[in-house]
Amino acid sequence: MAKPTKLYSLSSMLMAFLFAFSASVQLNDPDWYFWFPLYACACVVNMVNWVIFCRSRTQIRNIARMSLLLGIFLFIKVVIEDFVTGTAGFWSLDLSKRVVREKTGSGLVAISLILQLEASLVPHDPMRKNKEFAKLVGYGMAILVGFGYGLPFVFFVVQKGEPKF
Repeated sequence: MAKPTKLYSLSSMLMAFLFAFSASVQLNDPDWYFWFPLYACACVVNMVNWVIFCRSRTQIRNIARMSLLLGIFLFIKVVIEDFVTGTAGFWSLDLSKRVVREKTGSGLVAISLILQLEASLVPHDPMRKNKEFAKLVGYGMAILVGFGYGLPFVFFVVQKGEPKF
């Protein structure tokens, strides 16, 4: 990967903090054994990719791939659970419902890991014609940070919503 932009580095750090917080609140969940490893691994991948950007990272890429598979599996599980119970609907952003919070969290993890894996594939080649790709990954991470921090802020602070368990 070429040297990351400041936007990408800041976005990776902010997503790592968000996933660390998410992992810490999963410990009292009945199915914590699914969600804690998902958020913890996403935190590690975002933090390591933010700190280490030029060395060989095959182990962290393997962790990212396995976490991505777990994130997609949990996203599909929650979507099916929501469809069967009819709790909220696929496009619902009502964070008072558990399935919406889990769907949003697993979606954020999956998108973040896809962007991290894509960023690690950008070669360190000064002759590469498509230099805009690295900027697009940084913009994608910034949009993800905006959504990941903005949605809970609007729901819990502006609308003063209450989570239902």
